[in-house]
Amino acid sequence: MPHKPQPAHASGPEEPPEQPRRRGLAATVVVVVLLIAGLVAGAAIVRPGPVDGWLGGGDAGPTPTTAAESPEPPPSPVLVASAANAPAPTPAGVKAALDPVVAGAGLGASLNISVVDVASGEELYSRGPGVPTIPASTTKLVTAAAVLSARGAAYRIPTRVVAGDKPGEVVIIGGGDPTLAAGPTGTYPGAARLDQLAEQVKEALGGTAPTKVIVDSTLFTGPAIEPSWDPDVPTGGFGAATTALMINGARINPKITQGYAERYRQPDLAAGQAFARALGLKTSAVSRGKAPEAAGATGTATPSAETSLAAGGTGPAPGTELGKVESLPILRLVEIMLVESDNVVAETLARQVAIARDQPASYAGGGAASRAVLTDLGLSTDDVTLSDGSGLSRKNRITPVLLTDLLRLAAGGSHPELAGLVAGLPVAAWSGTLRDRYRSPAVDSRAGAGVVRAKTGTLGGVNAISGLLTTADGRLLAFAVLADKVPVGKDRAEVGLDKITTTLAKCGCA
Repeated sequence: MPHKPQPAHASGPEEPPEQPRRRGLAATVVVVVLLIAGLVAGAAIVRPGPVDGWLGGGDAGPTPTTAAESPEPPPSPVLVASAANAPAPTPAGVKAALDPVVAGAGLGASLNISVVDVASGEELYSRGPGVPTIPASTTKLVTAAAVLSARGAAYRIPTRVVAGDKPGEVVIIGGGDPTLAAGPTGTYPGAARLDQLAEQVKEALGGTAPTKVIVDSTLFTGPAIEPSWDPDVPTGGFGAATTALMINGARINPKITQGYAERYRQPDLAAGQAFARALGLKTSAVSRGKAPEAAGATGTATPSAETSLAAGGTGPAPGTELGKVESLPILRLVEIMLVESDNVVAETLARQVAIARDQPASYAGGGAASRAVLTDLGLSTDDVTLSDGSGLSRKNRITPVLLTDLLRLAAGGSHPELAGLVAGLPVAAWSGTLRDRYRSPAVDSRAGAGVVRAKTGTLGGVNAISGLLTTADGRLLAFAVLADKVPVGKDRAEVGLDKITTTLAKCGCA
């Protein structure tokens, strides 16, 4: 019987248990978030277009720069500054603390680990750090880094409508925004909306009544379902067909925001039908097709409805842009992907990497482009295989040391464009896929609450966790624990992973 992932609990975050010894570290977590937000805002300043405040603030427009201005100083370290002078763990100290915990974790024979001091880069603990391992959803760390680097934190994904070949025909062109909503009650707060796009189109058409909606989702190529996924993924509620046009991450019920959610089998047509309803048309007026050539040229200005009329003045000429809405910034999409381990968002972001790198917008193209970005960041990808961007594929292979190297780059300040990766990590006992973990007094994992920030990964027989934590002495560590032959159930495996990371959090190990 194929494995079906267990749904995440839908309850909101709760206050982690108070731990007097950790009060200073709890304050550090708040400072860390503020540091990241400041760095991301600084990185976004040089990119055009407004950026939503990712922690709930308003829009912040760009600050223009000129050649006469002084060059900006080198970026400051993120997270490292407060920990660089803290007592450093020693490899011997970490080994003494971790060895018995790792041995008793019950995670199977294929257990590979890397633990690195972020400030110094020293390897503190290793067990097969260079062994290619099935990473499950820790793959999303790679996708996050790749899209933040390739697209930038401020980039927004457009959804456009142009005039079709005949009067009254409109073509909605999917740009790959997975969060698009049909109306004001979508899954993702702040998402672009089809009803608002429809109002733009009706105004642009003037006296011409819309008669037909053509869905152009040809931006994405190749199979909509990755062939290496487990058979239950398309129907199991945690993945969907990856199409360039969709609403609410392909959910049929947009109110289901976490865990299992039934998905449309043809997300692009479902979105086209929702758009037709917003235009006052029947769903039977929807079909697939291709936008007129003039509308499909990227980087080319498309004539507006005000300046382009069809022969005889019967309406806008074919290819005339009638309306456009834009997604939340990439920074926010990365946070959504990481916090809730959103597989659909992950696959569309991987395709954004492919588009930015002139690769086919497919599973294979996203993987190739992401590997190229990692190489440009100075990371070795010799042992990396990426068949998708979400980690649902069992063909993916990533080494623990690649993940810890990537986390060091994101937290170290040399690549400020990657700071959003750190900002999006779930927090132990507080948010996302870690909201219900690190709470057990039976295994004493509560010391990791609020201290461990990490991305989880789960498939049948595969369990992983990778992220950042501070030790009892305030030293920042990057870690990756990957196990792909786990003989026990998901819950027991998670306990083992939590024990390992909690041990690091409790340990000074100096």
